[in-house]
This record gives sequence, C-alpha cells and structure tokens, in this order.
Amino acid sequence: MNDDDGTRALLHALDRLPAPRHLEHPDGFDHAGARLRATGLRDRLSHDFGRPCRLDEGVQDASFSFCLDIPAEATGAGTPLGVRLSNYGDLAVVTTSAPDGHGDLDDAVRDGALSETDRDRITAALADLGYRLVAPRLLHRPYDGVTWLADENHATWWTRFFDHL
Repeated sequence: MNDDDGTRALLHALDRLPAPRHLEHPDGFDHAGARLRATGLRDRLSHDFGRPCRLDEGVQDASFSFCLDIPAEATGAGTPLGVRLSNYGDLAVVTTSAPDGHGDLDDAVRDGALSETDRDRITAALADLGYRLVAPRLLHRPYDGVTWLADENHATWWTRFFDHL
C-alpha cells in the first residue's frame, strides 16, 4: 500500500468514528489537550521561523479547532503559510497562498511557493508533535464517506476534516 492509499484508508476510518451528528469532532475529543499541542506547535514554529506565528483558536462550527499562520516575512519564499489542525486523528494540512494550486508540499517547493528549508521545518515540527500531514490533493477529492456530507454535491475530504460545517 502506498502512502496515498494509506492516507485515504485513514480518512475513511476516521470518518467512521462515533461522533455527534454535527461532525465537528469525534466522541471523546480532548479540546484542552488539542489546544496544548497547538500552542506547542505555535511556539515551535515561532522559534524555528524566528518570528511570532499566530494561532487562531476561536474556530467554531468546524471539523478543525486551530489554524496557525506563519507570516510571509518569516518564510524563505516570502509568502504566508498556514497550518490547520483537524479535530480528527491528529491530522494537519499545510497551505500556501494558493492552497488549491499545490497537490503537496513538494509541488509547492517546485512552484516556488515554499522553500525546501521551510518545508523541512514544518514537517519536522508536525512529526515531532505527533501530527500526521495530509496532502491537499487527497483532501480536495470528492467526499465519499459515510456521513450526511455524502449527500452534498460539493463536499470534499477537506470539508469533512478541515473546514467549517
């Protein structure tokens, strides 16, 4: 099984976790623990990038609770970067200024939207803190899971795990 197949299998498994109908988080989601980890990620990336990164922790009615913004002036490519942390399975996604334009971080590096050094900083921080990085190309696929979102024509896996519901 390749990494994409493994990630798709994980998305489907997380989709089947017992959860309230609103789909914001699975049963037993530890918001306080997730906040502590997100704050740790903010502190780590602020240190690694040499500039304060902003953590938005006021997200509501969504399948993610935290967004982290890395300012453009801190990045090698001079573009802002974002990290969203899902409420499911320690999933994380990194976005560039053109989130739909890059299938993964390697594509972003090839296009000049992300430096190799910055990619390595972010992936190391996420891995060290136990997050699983998901490629945007997998999240922008049509949602074919088991929840009511499957009835929505526009729903994607991004909607399911990284968006407002």
